Amino acid sequence: MPTVKVGDINIYYESQGDGEPLLLISGYSQYSAHWDPLPPLFSQEYRVIVFDNRGTGRSDKPDMPYTMKMMADDAGGLLDAIGVDSAHVFGISMGGMIAQEFALNHPKKLRSLILGCTQYGGTKMILPTQEAITFLTSPAMAQLSVEERARQVPPWLWTQEFIDKNPEAVELFVAVTCKYPTPIHGYVRQAQAIAAHDTYNRLPQITAPTLVIAGDADRLIPAENSRLLASRIPNAELVILENAGHGFFIDAWEEATKVMLDFLRRHSKGKKKP
Repeated sequence: MPTVKVGDINIYYESQGDGEPLLLISGYSQYSAHWDPLPPLFSQEYRVIVFDNRGTGRSDKPDMPYTMKMMADDAGGLLDAIGVDSAHVFGISMGGMIAQEFALNHPKKLRSLILGCTQYGGTKMILPTQEAITFLTSPAMAQLSVEERARQVPPWLWTQEFIDKNPEAVELFVAVTCKYPTPIHGYVRQAQAIAAHDTYNRLPQITAPTLVIAGDADRLIPAENSRLLASRIPNAELVILENAGHGFFIDAWEEATKVMLDFLRRHSKGKKKP
């Protein structure tokens, strides 16, 4: 499986499809396989590149302070290492925070930007409920087995209606999470990077075409954060999906995919499929 040296770490990545490059950046504690089934859909028109952030999956997991800029530099270094000069970038949740830093620090590598269910951090962001904060920060989670932790997550990602109709999605999520589990220090280091994230004052510097997208039933990062985020980025488009959770690309995949592909086609130079 492909692994490349980027700075001080080895990064695992996969690539499928042809066309303009589309880099997907994963969320907190998740890795490339958690993107399924999105890559096969997008790879019909784009070269889809997925990778494991430092601290997760099959990439190196150094126990040292992480920052969003550091992880954005990892993403930029990955593109350099595989010979990609620029890409469309879609980051979700923490991946959206990384993508903001990517846009700010590597603008020449960016063709267009999709920010999914994310926020700009700092003191102006909208916090979730206390229940959600407790879930995200409880030390008790570290005492659970990998499978037990994994089973706690889907109700925070997807609507209960989706879970009731698609129990197999929960089992797949658990299986993927358990295959290459994130170590406790990986959780901690990524959480510290999230806590320090703050792009509020710099967002107006983003010049790439930008789509901000979220679900109105997001329990982890309230959708109001996406409205505020879009208001800070010049000419950003905003889409709030109805009855969709934090993992909107799965529990509202049909509508989400339609919106994102429409955006990407409008900002691609190559031939667009109908």
